[in-house]
Formats: sequence, structure tokens, C-alpha cells
Amino acid sequence: MANRNFPLTLSAARLAIGAAAAVLILLASLHALSPEFDPSWRVVSEYANGRYGWVLSLMFVSWAVSSWALTAAVRPRLDFTIGGKIALGLLIAAGIGQAMAAVFDINHPLHELAGMIGVLSLPIAAMLISARLMRNSLWSANLTWISLVLLVAALIGMTRRHSQIHLVGWANRLMVMVDCVWVLAVAGQLDNSMKTSKGLKFLEVKLPAHSTRP
Repeated sequence: MANRNFPLTLSAARLAIGAAAAVLILLASLHALSPEFDPSWRVVSEYANGRYGWVLSLMFVSWAVSSWALTAAVRPRLDFTIGGKIALGLLIAAGIGQAMAAVFDINHPLHELAGMIGVLSLPIAAMLISARLMRNSLWSANLTWISLVLLVAALIGMTRRHSQIHLVGWANRLMVMVDCVWVLAVAGQLDNSMKTSKGLKFLEVKLPAHSTRP
């Protein structure tokens, strides 16, 4: 079963890497294409009100693909206990929220629901998956919830009457980048481990067995 799923798992890991990288590239392009949106206090979703809303939608679609592709990549290696099921379910939910944000922009009532699903699901999924499967990626998993806390703190600070410092936009962008970094870290480790495993199996087949005859 593991051998049969190997090509699909490897392809899913690489798709997750490509999609997460696309999110970062598209986010950077929006910063260049729509300089009228001050990144210090205008959140990423507000790019929908500019001339390049389609780039934002493509970014959200890429983000959803990265979450779902990573789900497919980690599924064969993750124990299917209650904790494992919750982790996979939350990662799928994060992708649903991200996909919803591509369809329902900031002017739609469902955009807030999309944000809640995507933003809250991914940090929990990241911690569960990294703790169970990829401990080397725990540093990036911890950054997902830390960035969320910073975003909440920035939002609270923005509501203060006499506050002159607005960092909610940067906090929002940091959260997007950190979430993608976690996907890249986990998918990259999966890709490397599977390539190493494939190479070892190739050597086992190619190397001649030692003869026991005199």
C-alpha cells in the first residue's frame, strides 16, 4: 500500500510546495501592483477593492490548494487516531476557508466566516501535525499561532481611540507568510524524506547480493 501511494504522496508534497510559493509571490505582486493600499493598516483582503482583485482571488485559491495538497501528502504518514483525524480535518477546513475567501471578497457577508474558518483552523492543525509527524517543523508550527496572536493584538490596538500606531496590515501579511512557511517546511521535509527513501530502494534493487559461495 505504501509503495503504491508513494508517487501520489510525493506529487502532493510538491504541489503543496508550489502552491505555497505561489501564495507568497502573488502577495508580493499585490504589494507592488496596488501601492495605494497602505500595508501598515490595510489588510490583505482589501486588495479586492483595487484593480487587481483577481490576483487576490488567485492567491486565496493557491492557498487553499497548498492546504489540501499537504493534507494528501501527510495522510499516509499520519496515524489515523482521533488526534490525527482532527488534524487532517482542520487542515481541510483551513483550505475551505481559504477557498471561500477567493469567492466571497471582503465586501461579502460570508468573508468574515471564511476568515474565521481559515485563520483559526490552520494553527491548530499545524501544531497537531508537526507534533505527531514532523517535529523538525515545530518551530514554524509555533509561528502560526504566534502570528495569529500578534494579529489579534494589532486589531485590539487599532480600536484604541488614541492609538497612532497601526500594524494590523503588517500583522495580517505576516500571518499569511508564516502559514505558507509552515506548509513549505512540512512539505519540503516530506519531499526530502521520500526522495531519500526512493534512492535507498533503488540502490537495494541495483546492488548485487553478496554471494555465499566460496
